[in-house]
Amino acid sequence: MPVWCCRCSLAGHFRNYSDSETEGEIFHSLVQYFGDSLGRKVKAMPLVEETSLLEDSSVTLPVVIIGNGPSGICLSYMLSGYRPYLSSEAIHPNTILHSKLEEARHTSIVDQDLEYLSEGLEGRSSNPVAVLFDTLLHPDADFGYDYPSVLHWKLEQHHYIPHLVLGKGPPGGAWHNMEGSMLTISFGNWMELPGLKFKDWVSSKRRNLKGDRVMPEEIARYYKHYVKVMGLQKNFRENTYITSVSRLYRDQDDDGQDRDISTKPLQREKSKFIKRNWEIRGYQRITDGSHVPFCLFAENVALATGTLDSPAHLEIEGENFPFVFHSMPEFGAAVSKGKFRGKVDPVLIVGSGLTAADAVLCAYNNNIPVIHAFRRRVTDPSLIFKQLPKKLYPEYHKVYHMMCTQLFSGDSSLSDYTSFPEHHVLSFKSDMKCVLQSVSGLKKILTLSAAVVLIGSHPNLSFLKEQGCYLGHNSSQPITCKGNPVEIDAYTYECVKEANLFALGPLVGDNFVRFLKGGALGITHCFASRQKKKQHLFVERGGGDGVA
Repeated sequence: MPVWCCRCSLAGHFRNYSDSETEGEIFHSLVQYFGDSLGRKVKAMPLVEETSLLEDSSVTLPVVIIGNGPSGICLSYMLSGYRPYLSSEAIHPNTILHSKLEEARHTSIVDQDLEYLSEGLEGRSSNPVAVLFDTLLHPDADFGYDYPSVLHWKLEQHHYIPHLVLGKGPPGGAWHNMEGSMLTISFGNWMELPGLKFKDWVSSKRRNLKGDRVMPEEIARYYKHYVKVMGLQKNFRENTYITSVSRLYRDQDDDGQDRDISTKPLQREKSKFIKRNWEIRGYQRITDGSHVPFCLFAENVALATGTLDSPAHLEIEGENFPFVFHSMPEFGAAVSKGKFRGKVDPVLIVGSGLTAADAVLCAYNNNIPVIHAFRRRVTDPSLIFKQLPKKLYPEYHKVYHMMCTQLFSGDSSLSDYTSFPEHHVLSFKSDMKCVLQSVSGLKKILTLSAAVVLIGSHPNLSFLKEQGCYLGHNSSQPITCKGNPVEIDAYTYECVKEANLFALGPLVGDNFVRFLKGGALGITHCFASRQKKKQHLFVERGGGDGVA
């Protein structure tokens, strides 16, 4: 059985550059990571096509990124050698932060003390590096200002770190699967990635940007184009599905610090140039529909999967009946096919978040009566609607207004929209009925045309041991963006409970694109710092093959 090999990626680096100087810079980066001997081996490789299937998987990559959404794209951008610097004439509105930036104006932000720069900053992320990077890219955005970024970017080829980004679909991840009729929550410029302004891209496509908020399909196209225009394609592999990520040769006395690989014999020839910490197995779906298995080895793995893989369930009786949906695309497709046309029974929508509000709007705008059930009080201060300005998000405030004013009362019939706050679903019945129960214990049986359960989602981390639960703050619960994110070091994004494993984006609580970019900065900073230490140790030992 042929196995897809990471070596074709390394060879691909040179096929994409024409001048010898650039090739030399990238060759130098490979020597830094793999040692001079392996560097010569890689340079001598035939320039194979990146889709080649090779049986030799002896080369170990420094980094494999799982997930090709905005988190994975941004990390690939920075690992490819792009470095942020303070712009020559930039003045940050935060005078204390600006003073700190001036202290090392000619040093890349990647190479500065992130903890020092982050100190005292506040924002809508619990991760300090995310808040720092956001305020550098969008100064004072939370105060309604649209100040330009204080950063400019340089491509420094010698900082290139060989890596692969594995994703199920095209670059952009889940953005390619989102319901197209809804506007994004964030402004278009908050969705953009470093080095390519979203408005400039829209203008280049001769599209008119009618407002600050945009359709998800526009964002998906932007991310796909971004990978191409930034020259990142060589690092990306589409249609890949991960089945296992496992640590190799862990010592019995492993104390969680720097780990040494065991000297036990390997099934394949072991690379002596780099630690083979991780084995990544999976398959790639090719054009004829068949699956080609692959096995990669990596020194580090970065989890950038997002959290939209597995919709959360109520875990109640009857939830698997075919009339119960668990995603907005499923429900939207049923509406588009006319499955509810002429139906008089309402659709039950469960949940109080924005996706549930999208479903309410979808049904309401298609003249489908709605029953809206949710556990919270309408006055609950944590409801997302209370955080959205009315002028910018009128459609969501329309839903919230109905939630507050069109309440069910026992002596009234159901209207086009009926709100059931502080209710939960007890069960679904095969005859298209459901049982609702109020906080006081009163039960009501309702006849439905469908039910849409939109109460959040979980990442699919089935390729990790214990489904990845052991990485969370609460190891007995599944990983979720809000309730139980992956526990990481605040400045490196390395998992607290697993060295050489990193996580960013929604997995660590940064659900907005604005903030997930900080994870790319933290991880790149970590790798750069470790590489400096390796080089220093290499010099102290007087050179030789490999890296310490």
